[in-house]
Amino acid sequence: MDRQELWNHVKELGGRDAFILHEMKRLGFWDVSKGVPQLSEELRQQRIVLEGELGDAVKKQAVYRNKKKMLRDMRKKRMSEAKMRRTETKEKRLRQKEERASNWSAEMEQDIKWLGEGVSAGLKNKTNNTTQLEALGLPVYSTLKELSDAMKTPMNEIRFLAFDKKVSHISHYKSFKVAKKTGGFREISAPAPRLKAAQHWILENILYKATLHHAAHGFVPERSIASNALPHVGADVVINLDVKDFFPSVHYKRVKGLFVSLGYSEQIATVLALLCTEPQTDEIMLDGQKYHVTNGARRLPQGAPTSPAITNILCWGMDLRFEGMARSLGWNYTRYADDITCSKKGGNTQDINRVLWQAQQIIENEGFVVHPKKIKVMRKGSRQEVTGVVVNEKLNISRERLKEFRAVLHHLDTKGLVGAKFGKGHILESIQGFANYVLMVNPEKGAILKEKVNKILGKPAIKPILEAQQSAQKTPITTTLIKTSKEEHSQEQPLKDWWRVW
Repeated sequence: MDRQELWNHVKELGGRDAFILHEMKRLGFWDVSKGVPQLSEELRQQRIVLEGELGDAVKKQAVYRNKKKMLRDMRKKRMSEAKMRRTETKEKRLRQKEERASNWSAEMEQDIKWLGEGVSAGLKNKTNNTTQLEALGLPVYSTLKELSDAMKTPMNEIRFLAFDKKVSHISHYKSFKVAKKTGGFREISAPAPRLKAAQHWILENILYKATLHHAAHGFVPERSIASNALPHVGADVVINLDVKDFFPSVHYKRVKGLFVSLGYSEQIATVLALLCTEPQTDEIMLDGQKYHVTNGARRLPQGAPTSPAITNILCWGMDLRFEGMARSLGWNYTRYADDITCSKKGGNTQDINRVLWQAQQIIENEGFVVHPKKIKVMRKGSRQEVTGVVVNEKLNISRERLKEFRAVLHHLDTKGLVGAKFGKGHILESIQGFANYVLMVNPEKGAILKEKVNKILGKPAIKPILEAQQSAQKTPITTTLIKTSKEEHSQEQPLKDWWRVW
């Protein structure tokens, strides 16, 4: 049979399977008596699977016939999958970044880990000496968050105020010079309002609670230049010594060590010391911008409210040594900031030389330097002064200063404010302060001068000026500025006693 006849025969028999069975019977490969064979269920399932795979292979074969289309589709698929993976990776990294930023922000609200090169190593030590703090009656702050809450100052602001930058566009201090009574100028560093508020908090809540030596009278509550001068009244010999660069000679590490010795952790001590010290900087103009470039170690600023209290605590050991020396030699000893006074009833040249030598040794051993031009030995018969207060027979004000003050009062009483000058501040503030100062030193003379000042301030031409001046001030005149007749000791400080103002 030819091909067509064979195909027709297959169709007549009912398909290929029937044709194969027919031929097997005809050729003797199948026993006719056994009937028609049936496929098992397993073979049927295998057949279905094979036929499905065969169909897929046929479809793929049809696709692969167009090679360019196949490669293009594969490339599109890879690009789509890669784009999807990039999108997923980007979203994952963004979530991780936001999570890290959120965790960092939350952590920075609770802690400070870096405050600049050279000052940040101790921030990891967070262990207080609680026993020491409680024994000294000082507040305990276990974490910087507790300190921040107590100060009512956000952690970010504490970080900003305490950060030690080597080069910065801003400075937390405004520096200016004031003339010294003895000649020359003293550089004052006035803290910015926010830093000053933080320093006042440290002063009131920590430094004022520390125990001071009874011989320290400068910038101590309930003590004054009068209490400093009183032990030396009627002495035969009065010796005055002055410490050179008293505040600037106390550097950051010494201040930090002070807070650690009080019992605070190195972390809290680091922050407190940075808030109470300033870097030595130079102002440089570059491309029209001002830069503050550090040129020396951090130190106590002359002008910060915390500086006198810190030096008073640091000088505890020096006061003890001076008191021991004075007691053994029969002398009296007091200290007003950097002004050291020793006095004695009696005493000869040998005693004076011995006191001067031992005093210099003590001062140098404590890390300070005696000012060579401010050593005074005042004997009975000449005017003896202690921080500007005359102590020959009783506490008094020098005749020259009183004469000058009375002349100013006369001018104000007869001619008014025009041409009147007294002190370095506004003249109305100055005469009030000086009258209170005289009242503190010599109540008899002070009461008379105080009455005259009140009479002048009540004049119709002066009273409105005084009221306008007082209303313009943020704080009352009687609680903002302390001065002594030794003006190089002038410091801004919160006061509780009216008589301490001038």
